[in-house]
Amino acid sequence: MKEYDRYVIWLDYFDSELKRTQGRRAPLNSATRAPTLQELSEACRRLNLQPVEQAARYPSSSRDSGYVSVVKAKGQTKQPLVLKVARELSAVRGSAVKKQGPPVRKK
Repeated sequence: MKEYDRYVIWLDYFDSELKRTQGRRAPLNSATRAPTLQELSEACRRLNLQPVEQAARYPSSSRDSGYVSVVKAKGQTKQPLVLKVARELSAVRGSAVKKQGPPVRKK
């Protein structure tokens, strides 16, 4: 049964490799290259959105994707929420890079 008290936020909304006509909703300057479902879930968790992960395929897409279902806040619309999650997703990706350290160049 459909849950009307939750938003579905697809991973494809944030993929900078996709065009808007292919499902990207975040602007390119906020989008992330090939985000993962775990990164999206962590970004939503940091924003206290109580995410529930689900691996699935985005409608009209042939590649595997996924989504998180998050609790709706009173008076909040989906697009500003997508923009907040996009910014936090960039922060999650940045903190993961810091933990790994800079890439090592081979000579």
